[in-house]
Amino acid sequence: MFKKVFRILSFARPYYLYSFLFFLTAFLATIFGVLNLGLLIPLLKVLFNNLTEIELKQVAANFPVFNGSVNYFLEVFNYFFAVTTLQYGKFAALQFVAFIIITSVFLTNLFYYLSMMAFESIKNNMVRNLRKAFFDKLLDLHIGYFNTQKKGDLMVRSTGDVGELESMVIRFLDIFFRYPLALIVYFSCLLFISLQLTLFTLLIIPVSGAIIAFIGKALRKTTQKLQELSGEQAVLTDESLSSLRVIRSYNATGYVRDKFHNMVETVIKHYVYLARTRELASPFSEVAGVSIVMGVVLYGGNLIFANNSSLSAEAFITYIIVFSQILSPAKGMSVALTNIQKGLASADRVFEVLDTKCEITNIENPIILQGFEDKIAFKNVGFEYIKDKKVLENINFEVKKGQTVALVGGTGGGKSTVADLISRFYDVTEGEILIDGKNIKDIELESLYRYIGIVTQESILFNDTISNNIAFANAQEATQERIENAAKIANAHEFILQTENQYQTTIGDRGMLLSGGQKQRLSIARAVFKNPPILILDEATSALDSQVEKLVQDALDKLMENRTSIVIAHRLSTIKKADLILVLDKGKIVERGTHQELMAREEGMYKKMVEIQTLFS
Repeated sequence: MFKKVFRILSFARPYYLYSFLFFLTAFLATIFGVLNLGLLIPLLKVLFNNLTEIELKQVAANFPVFNGSVNYFLEVFNYFFAVTTLQYGKFAALQFVAFIIITSVFLTNLFYYLSMMAFESIKNNMVRNLRKAFFDKLLDLHIGYFNTQKKGDLMVRSTGDVGELESMVIRFLDIFFRYPLALIVYFSCLLFISLQLTLFTLLIIPVSGAIIAFIGKALRKTTQKLQELSGEQAVLTDESLSSLRVIRSYNATGYVRDKFHNMVETVIKHYVYLARTRELASPFSEVAGVSIVMGVVLYGGNLIFANNSSLSAEAFITYIIVFSQILSPAKGMSVALTNIQKGLASADRVFEVLDTKCEITNIENPIILQGFEDKIAFKNVGFEYIKDKKVLENINFEVKKGQTVALVGGTGGGKSTVADLISRFYDVTEGEILIDGKNIKDIELESLYRYIGIVTQESILFNDTISNNIAFANAQEATQERIENAAKIANAHEFILQTENQYQTTIGDRGMLLSGGQKQRLSIARAVFKNPPILILDEATSALDSQVEKLVQDALDKLMENRTSIVIAHRLSTIKKADLILVLDKGKIVERGTHQELMAREEGMYKKMVEIQTLFS
């Protein structure tokens, strides 16, 4: 547990100054809090008229000599208390004690406030740095990682679980500093008042602590299961919202509703069990605490009645009041210990992501790509997502600068995988990919991406303005003229002018306020704006109707001018002008050549595909 907690606290750096201020002010707040209660003894002495003139004169005879002990400050107080009582009377002494108590209470709350401000700085540093680290990790992880993860579960981890760690830090500092400090100071005060009574309390307190520890242990397993179920619930919600058309068209609303309702019922059952177990700590602590106090009252009262104790009435009353203050930190520790189990479960889930190895990284001293001058070459490339299940095998081809190479074939043939390898979303498991003779693994990722543009079948847009989507990641440096030129080349300028705020129109989540053709033309405009020398088109027109496809294809033709293009084609009529067509089947290149060369083959796979598409067009 400590290892995980200290790892969480490491995200609060730099926190050394704030930690020192927190510990100092919390300590002073506790000291003055105990002092408030200690001052009850002289207050009660005045009220109960237990002051003798002889005792007062003895105390007021000499000002205390500093001896470095805590008792010195008590002796100084008693000196001024005795002098005031002798010179001005008991009411003046009462006023003196009241003033000291008010001052002490003010200082208690002042230092408590300062400790909370220091703690907030520690907590906010931790939350900020942890959220940044988690999001940065998600951005850095290889694409393959997300193929095995549920998006909704990752969202729960990045929000709910990280938020739970924020609460865990509070509980941890309370458990391992604030509450123990309060208990130490209170017990020191109790020992000072009566050693005999305090030893009695130390014999009966550990029993309740052991029971609370057992409750906390039972919580962790339930909490872990609950968080897994919450992740699954988020996944189902995300899938349902993004698939409403399919759900309704298949009349599956009832099925999905029942599935979600059953999941909610399961989650609630775990929440109820968790609440029953967690909340048991508080009433148990309350009952145990009051029972201990009553035990002290009975034991102490018996000592006083039997004249076996030197405690005065006011000292015994003060002892009981001070001891009652122990209940709050003791109860707080028991509740926090049970709740911290939930934070530990969240820590496991957050650190699982943070500790995931990034498989696609820069080597030490990578090559900085300064441009693209010659060609892209695949040499004996093989790839497998899962061990011993090859997706690509013995892939060899070259794309010279300015050429267009088209990849065609059936579903699952490996076309998109080839494109992903050029973008280094995955690393080859066999062979190598060379750009201008440099192994792609040796090239700095940032410089590689600088020279590659991608337009996919699904238009990936963001909930932002049209202008910011076109100048994506470069909006601050972009000029309006350059943005509009990109839109004109992509045949998007006209429809943009018809929107409510033109280039400043917000297009909604994933561009939902635009049609399919409009979204695709914005994606093309974004690629035009980037102006990359290498272009990857992944079935960029397959999801469009024929009328919109013509507009988009015209935009793509403009985009491909004077660029090196790798085109994954669904509609073969769009790649007739390609310099090289590669036909992939089951991860292998089975045919290659120009459109004319491939159509000249009597039994060629490409020819059959063209004839089938022509027949059904």
